[in-house]
Amino acid sequence: MSSTFDLAIVGSGFGGSLLAMIARRLGLSVVLLEKARHPRFVIGESTTPLTNLLLEELARRYDLPRLLPLTKWGTWQAAYPEIACGLKRGFTFYQHQFGRPFAAAPDRRDQLLVAASPHDRIADTHWYRPEFDHFFVREAQECGVEYLDETALETAEWRGRDVILTGSRRNTPLSIASRFVVDAAGPRGFLQRALNLPGAAFADLPATQGLYTHFRGVRRLEDLEAYGSDEQPPYPPDDAAVHHVFDGGWIWILRFNNGVASAGVAAVDKLATELKFEEGARGWERLLRRLPTVAAQFAEAEPLLPFIHAARLPFRGEVVVGDRFALLPSAAGFVDPLLSTGFPLTLLGVSRLARAFAEDWGSSRLQETLRSYAADTSSDLLAAERMVAALYANMRDFELFTAVSLLYFAAVSFAEAARRLGRPEIAASFLLRDDPAFGPEARLCLEAALGSPTGQAKAELTRRIQNTIAGFDVAGLCNRDRRNWHPVTASELLDAAPKLGVTQQRIHNLLAQTGFFLP
Repeated sequence: MSSTFDLAIVGSGFGGSLLAMIARRLGLSVVLLEKARHPRFVIGESTTPLTNLLLEELARRYDLPRLLPLTKWGTWQAAYPEIACGLKRGFTFYQHQFGRPFAAAPDRRDQLLVAASPHDRIADTHWYRPEFDHFFVREAQECGVEYLDETALETAEWRGRDVILTGSRRNTPLSIASRFVVDAAGPRGFLQRALNLPGAAFADLPATQGLYTHFRGVRRLEDLEAYGSDEQPPYPPDDAAVHHVFDGGWIWILRFNNGVASAGVAAVDKLATELKFEEGARGWERLLRRLPTVAAQFAEAEPLLPFIHAARLPFRGEVVVGDRFALLPSAAGFVDPLLSTGFPLTLLGVSRLARAFAEDWGSSRLQETLRSYAADTSSDLLAAERMVAALYANMRDFELFTAVSLLYFAAVSFAEAARRLGRPEIAASFLLRDDPAFGPEARLCLEAALGSPTGQAKAELTRRIQNTIAGFDVAGLCNRDRRNWHPVTASELLDAAPKLGVTQQRIHNLLAQTGFFLP
């Protein structure tokens, strides 16, 4: 089989399929290549407000209306109830000590709940990727994308104006000629291997391993007495990305509305080796024996698939673009699932490549635009790395872990508000890394946090983080009276109008338009 296309995209996860749809809307001929077949299990399932906003922007900009309902829980349930997903009202964190049951401290110093929405209707979601990615592939085909699954690519060669991809599909030789190739196959993907592209280390992030699968029968936190409280939390803690944090790692739990829960652990090499993660289920059981309250949550749980052991989670490639090729951020690097940064980074990459193709395809300017894309992609990955590395450095000190987490939530909530208000220029970079006020101060705070300070140095760092957040806080994150429970309220958004450079009336109108207020 031999074919010629404008664009070949390797990897049919949501990012590859979305870029394929957009490229077809731009009039390009596109082939989408997948080594497996859908539906298939894949890690990376939890969205954020910024993720959904970016997907909404892309769907509107490139006339993909069937994707719009997927940007909120309520519209998803109304439009596509057959596609499984999970309700995500926020981020839930609990700190655990090995060998001790969890017992919620009266001052809530061992937990952090940060809401992302005021109610379910406009909440974020967890994407059940077997069905979500399959839907995106079908949508790409409806847009006119040529889709080839069960395709094993072996080589990429440059011949004249084309890149020739060779391999086989279902034991039949295959040759694809394309003017441009995008690798959307994830870390250590096809182009990384075929071109022997060099890697680049993360400076501060520890080496970590992962162990994960899907379960049935995971108990809800509200059914476990240890997590109870006389006060009403800002959302049901299970309806979120749940993080059980301990010295050296953390466990995630994401619930879907089909009864499945995604759960796994990311841990530093020393702990992962000690627990023998490479042994799969037995490694998981050893970890739970050290976390009695989490073990109670999984007492009746059954894995639906064999455990997957990721011997190395962090990855960063030195090369992001080259002669007639580019890597999506998901293929250029991976930090950690801790803050769900992978989805927004991927969608930012799709947006930037889409704009490059729309404005510079066939032009001598394209390569210069791609160099800017590469610089932004690398800078975004390093910004995420600094944040996550500082969190890993303080998993034993939950007070400092919480303070660092609020730096992240301040940056992303400010960016979402700015974009929704039509002011993206005041939050133009991921995690506000290039903001002249927030960026330098946040970097200094994170550098200090990497040292896991104690005593007076810790107190000074905590104050500095609070001061850094204050000018960008649109969610009341500096309000200590909340004792680590942070709801979403209209009053705080309205009070933040001067920070966002708009009137309170404009914010009120936005809240009404986006369904913030229940009828």
